[in-house]
Amino acid sequence: MSDIPTLSAGSHQRHGSNIGQPLTRRDGLLKVTGGARYAADNNPDGLLHAVLAVASIARGRVTHLDVEAAKAHPGVVDVMVPGNRPALASDPDEKSNPFMFRLDLLQNDRVRYAGQPIAVVIAETFEAATEGARLLAPTYETEQARTGLEGEPFAPEKVGAGNAARAQSGDVEAELAGSARTLEAVYETPAQYHNAMEPHAVVAHWQGDRLVIDTPSQGLAMAVMRVAGLFGLTPDKILVRSPFLGGGFGSKGFLSSAQILGILAAKLVDRPVKLALTRPQMFGPVGHRAPTRQTLRIGLGQDGKLTAIDHATLTASSTFDDFFEPASDISHTLYAAPAIRTSHEAVRVDTGTPLFMRAPGEATGSIALESAIDEAAETAGLDPLEFRLKNYAEAEPISGLPFSSKALRECYEQGAARFGWADRPREPRTMRDENGLLVGWGMGTATFPALMFEAEARAVIRADGSGVMETGAHDMGQGAWTALAQIAADAIGLDLTRVTFNAGSSDLPNAGIAGGSGHTATAGMALHKAGEAVIAKLADLATEDEASPLFGADNVGVIARDGKLLRRDDESRGEAFGDILKRAGLSNIEARGKAGGDNAAREHYAMHAHGAVFAEVKIDPDLCQIRTTRLVGAFAAGRIINPRLVESQLFGGMIWGVSFALHEEGIQDKRSGRIVNGDFGEYHVPVNADVPSLEAILVHEEDQLVNLLGIKGVGEIGITGTGGAIANAIWHATGKRLRRFPIRPADLLG
Repeated sequence: MSDIPTLSAGSHQRHGSNIGQPLTRRDGLLKVTGGARYAADNNPDGLLHAVLAVASIARGRVTHLDVEAAKAHPGVVDVMVPGNRPALASDPDEKSNPFMFRLDLLQNDRVRYAGQPIAVVIAETFEAATEGARLLAPTYETEQARTGLEGEPFAPEKVGAGNAARAQSGDVEAELAGSARTLEAVYETPAQYHNAMEPHAVVAHWQGDRLVIDTPSQGLAMAVMRVAGLFGLTPDKILVRSPFLGGGFGSKGFLSSAQILGILAAKLVDRPVKLALTRPQMFGPVGHRAPTRQTLRIGLGQDGKLTAIDHATLTASSTFDDFFEPASDISHTLYAAPAIRTSHEAVRVDTGTPLFMRAPGEATGSIALESAIDEAAETAGLDPLEFRLKNYAEAEPISGLPFSSKALRECYEQGAARFGWADRPREPRTMRDENGLLVGWGMGTATFPALMFEAEARAVIRADGSGVMETGAHDMGQGAWTALAQIAADAIGLDLTRVTFNAGSSDLPNAGIAGGSGHTATAGMALHKAGEAVIAKLADLATEDEASPLFGADNVGVIARDGKLLRRDDESRGEAFGDILKRAGLSNIEARGKAGGDNAAREHYAMHAHGAVFAEVKIDPDLCQIRTTRLVGAFAAGRIINPRLVESQLFGGMIWGVSFALHEEGIQDKRSGRIVNGDFGEYHVPVNADVPSLEAILVHEEDQLVNLLGIKGVGEIGITGTGGAIANAIWHATGKRLRRFPIRPADLLG
C-alpha cells in the first residue's frame, strides 16, 4: 500500500450529501501533472526489460530460434523459451472454471495464432531486448491458417459469461407463418481489437517467496488467485498494485499471457522485470471482439405489432478455448413479441481467444437488432419511434419478469424532443443541408443489464473526526476513485474532505471486478454496508454511555450527518464522532461490509438500464463521405452518483458507437492469419474530427430493487443503440440499407 497514492478532495466540496454532486475527478491533478503512476512507470532497483517475440504464422510449430545470436547482443541477459522457462505449479491449459482462460506460456513449440508469444528476451535496456527479439529469427513448420466464418459450425452450450446458447418463448415458426408481413436480413460485424491508451504491462519483483506485481487490472483479487494457482503460492504472498489503468474495457479483467510471462521472466533472472506490449502486440493475445454474422427474421401483424423475433448468430472462437460472443441475447429484453427465439453457433479459427469487450454481446447484437427494427418499421409503414412505442415491452419479453424499473418511454420522449425528431420526414433521401449534403436522422434503443458482483470494504472512524474507507477498487479512467469516495463519505456521514479513500491494491478488501457496468453498484454497496456497520458500532458506544446526550436513543435510532450522530426523533440532540470515541478511550473504531449475492429481488425482476440514441449524419452525394454530425442520447440508469462522470462515460460509449458503425475493423490476412492493420495508422478509431456534437440526457429513475443505493451501470449502455442509430440515419439519408459493418463510403457507391 505504501506506493499507492492517497487521494484527498479539493476545496470545492460542499456540506450535506456527497452523492449526486458533479465533482471533478479526485485524481485529476495527479494525471495532468504526471504524478499518476501507471504500471509501466514503476522502475525498481535492478530493473531489467523484457520484450516478447511473437509468431508470424497462425498455425504450425516453431522449428528454430537463434537464441545464441540474441544472447550475444550487448545488454541481453537471457532468453526465455520453452526449454528454460521456470516450472509452473499448474498447467496453463487447464480450466477449473468458466472465467479461467487458457494462456500461452511457452509450454511447447506449437503456434495457435499469429501474435502468440514464442519467446521472451530479457535485457538491461528496452532497446537491447527489442533487438534481441529480432535476432531470434524464428523459422516455422507452417500449416494452413483457418480464418473467417466459413468453417464447420457447431452449437456451443454456453455463450458470453455463461448464458445458455439458445432460448425461446412461444412458437416462432407458427407466428412467422401466420404473420401479415415478414422480413429476413443478415448483418455482419467484424473482429474488433482492444486498443486502450495503456497497453498491457507488468513490473514483477520476486522478493524471496513474496511476489510484488505492478500491472493494470480490472480484477485484483482474481489476478492474485490466478498467479497463486500458476506459481503455487498462497495469496498472502502476492501483492498486485493497480492504482491507475489507462483504459480497460474488458481486456484487463483477466491476466494475459504477456503479464504472466513477465513474472516468469523475473523468476528466471532473479531480478525485477518490466514487460510492456507494443501496439501491434495488442492484436492477438489480450482478447478481442469476435466477428458475427447475424440473421434476423421478424414477423409483423396487420396492426404493426411484432409477432415473432428469431435472432441467430454465427460467431468465431479460438481453436483452444471457449468464448462465444452472445450477440443474439439482446433480443431477450427490448421488444414485446409473443414468440422470441435466440440461438448461437460458432466456428473454430486460428486466432487468440475472443473475450469481453465493452458491452460484449449487446454492442454486436444491438447494431443488428436496431437496424432490423427500423427495417420492420419501414415494412409496417410506421415512423421508427412510433413503431418502437407500439412494441414497447412492459415486462421482459423472454422471461415475462417485470422490470425493477424502466424509464425508457421517458428516454424516448426527452431524447426525441431535444433532437427535434418530430420534424423528421418519413421518406429517405429528402433532407439536404445548405451545402447540398444528404442529411439523415436515425435512432436506436439502448439497454444493458444492471449487474452486481460480490465485494467487501472496510470503514474506519477516527477520534479526530475523520474517516478512512478502503476497498480494492479499480479506476480505469471511469472515475471510480471519485464516485466511490462520494458513496463512502455519505456512508459514514462525513464531508468528502474528511475521508481518506484507499483503493487500487490487492491487500485491501476484495472489490470484485470492474466489468459489466457493475463496479459502482458492487463496490459502492460494500462501502455503504461497511459505513452502516461502523456507524452502528459507534451508535452502540453512544447510546449505552450515560454521559452521552444519545444515551438510551437505541429505541428511536440515530443518524450520522456532518461528523455527528443525531437522535432520529430529535436532531437537536447529538454528539460528534470524536467525542464519542475519546470518552470511550478509543483512537478509532472500524467495521467491514459485504455486497452481492443477497438480493432476492433479482430472482423476481428483470434489471436493466435503458436509453434512446438519436443520430444525424451528413453524406456527400458524389464522394459518399460519411460524417456523424450530431448525437443525442437519453439514458435512465438508476441513481446517479456523479453526473459529470456519468456524462463522460456516456459520451465515451456513444463515440465507440460511431467507431463501431463507421471505423473499427480488424482485417486478417487469410493466407497467414496475421492482422494486417495492427497499428493506429491502419486500425481506425474515431479522432477529434470524427466526434460529433454530443449530448447526454440523464433521465431520472428510482429503483430500490436493484440495490439499496438504486445504482445501475453506465459504462457500456452508451455504445448500445448508437451504432444502430447511425446505420439507420445512413439509410434515411441515402435510401440504401447497409448491413455489413463498419459502413464505408465504397458501400454507398453504385
